[in-house]
Amino acid sequence: MDADRWIERVSSQRSHLPEIAELVTLESELRGLLKDLHNAEEAVVPLRDAFNKVAEESVRLKRRAADLDKTLATSTANARELEAIQGELTHVRELLNTSEDRELEKLVVLEPREEEIVAIKHRAQPGVVRRGELLDIISQLQASLDEELLALRSQRLERVRELSSALLKRYEPALTRMGTSGAANVVDGRCDGCRIALSPLDFDRWKSNAPDVFMDCPECGRLLLP
Repeated sequence: MDADRWIERVSSQRSHLPEIAELVTLESELRGLLKDLHNAEEAVVPLRDAFNKVAEESVRLKRRAADLDKTLATSTANARELEAIQGELTHVRELLNTSEDRELEKLVVLEPREEEIVAIKHRAQPGVVRRGELLDIISQLQASLDEELLALRSQRLERVRELSSALLKRYEPALTRMGTSGAANVVDGRCDGCRIALSPLDFDRWKSNAPDVFMDCPECGRLLLP
C-alpha cells in the first residue's frame, strides 16, 4: 500500500508540475498572439501590394522625368521637338506628383498595420523565450521524477515477493479497480481510501480480526489493514 501510494504521489507530481500549468497558460497566450499576427499579416498584404504598385509607378515616372531632363540638356533638336519634349516632361512631372501623393496616402494606411505586426512579435518574444525555458525545466524535473518512479517500482517488486499469492490475488484487483492502492488504513473509523465511515458493525468486525486477516472495505473494496 505505501509503495503504491508513493508511486501514485510521484506520478501525480510528474504530471502536475507548476511549470506545466504555467506552460499551458503561456502557450494559450502565444496561440492568441499568433492568431493576431496571422490576421494582421493577412490584412497588410493587399495594403502592401497597393503601396508597392504605386511606388513602382513613381520610380518609373522619376526615371522618365530624369531621361527627359537629360535629353533637354543635351538635345540639338529644333524648337518644335524641344517644345514637345518639354510638354511631355511637364506632363510626366504632373503624373509623378499625383503618384507620389497616392504613394503617401497608401503609406499612411500601411505603416500602422506594419507597426502592429512588429508590436505583436515584440509582445510574443518574451513568451517564446520563457516557453523554451519551461520546456527545459519540465524535461529535467520529469527525468528526475522518472528515476524516482523507477526506484519506487523496484522497491514495490521486492515487497510483492513478500506477499502470499492468496493475498496478492485480492490486492491487485482492488488496486486495478480503485487506483492509488489496493489497501487502506482505518483512521477514526473511516477507510482512508474512500473516506467513508465504517458502520458500527463493520468497525467492530474490523477491530476483532486477527493481525493476518484482512477485511474488504464495504464501500471501495480495498483491503483494510489491521
